[in-house]
Amino acid sequence: MAIHNLIGEAGEKEAIAYLIQQGYAILHTNWRYRKYEIDIIAQSTDELIIVEVKTRSAGFLVSPLEAVTNAKIKRIVSATEAFVLRANIDLSIRFDIVSVVKTTEGYDIEHVKNAFYSPIW
Repeated sequence: MAIHNLIGEAGEKEAIAYLIQQGYAILHTNWRYRKYEIDIIAQSTDELIIVEVKTRSAGFLVSPLEAVTNAKIKRIVSATEAFVLRANIDLSIRFDIVSVVKTTEGYDIEHVKNAFYSPIW
């Protein structure tokens, strides 16, 4: 497996541990719809939280938050719509980004709630 894939997997594990620590229930990871993927589907008391995880090594030119493009957002929203319809979800939906930066000391995590909004909901 390529090094960037290993870093990405490690970042997702860190993001999951962080979200659990914050009190979120993890419903699914790496949920796929056609060729789209949702990294983490979580739930708080009354919200479904769709989480895009972006992991980078320290010093990478493009920050993890800048790496979530409009095209990526459209794919996440499409996959979310499919998930909500299939699972018959009746909760408000929030789109978050968890940025994970690998440093020499470990990982720096930044959780951006309501990072973007869907034009559908």
